[in-house]
Amino acid sequence: MTQQVTHTRRQDGGRFSLVAEHAGGGALEGKSLVMYHDIDKDVPSVTTADDWRQHWRPVAKDDCPVCIGTGTDQIKGNKRLPCGGCFGLGKVCDDGDAPADMWQLATVSTSIIQRQLQELDQLRGLVSLPEMQAAMHQVTQRQHEQQQDAIARSEQRWRNGRGQGAGGQRHTGD
Repeated sequence: MTQQVTHTRRQDGGRFSLVAEHAGGGALEGKSLVMYHDIDKDVPSVTTADDWRQHWRPVAKDDCPVCIGTGTDQIKGNKRLPCGGCFGLGKVCDDGDAPADMWQLATVSTSIIQRQLQELDQLRGLVSLPEMQAAMHQVTQRQHEQQQDAIARSEQRWRNGRGQGAGGQRHTGD
């Protein structure tokens, strides 16, 4: 029986099928567990639901069926080569078929660019909020203070340390 690919890893790719979710028992009491099947290795596994949400993502309907959205060659195992099913884009046409000519490839590319522009606009909207501006200002202020403290500690260590001159004194040029 061939299982349907439902998820892939966010970083490494791969083909996985979500089997079930259960509440943990014993030492894992109170945790939600996810049972999944690694289709490439044909191995069933279990992980926590938090780990599942953090490291795996659902396969979108327009993800390439060959590389599962990574854009790299999964068949030969060479991650430096582009996928032949989607020409390295990781996405295919809306109907799930690979782009047959340059016009279809351009349509897929345009949809990727439009999606990224929408996400960028959403992020710009979030960053422009006064609360975000205040939070970013606090973070940069804290980083500046930490950097100044680190410089002061380093300089103090240098001043209190042994020098290389006669009697352990520092040569200061005076």
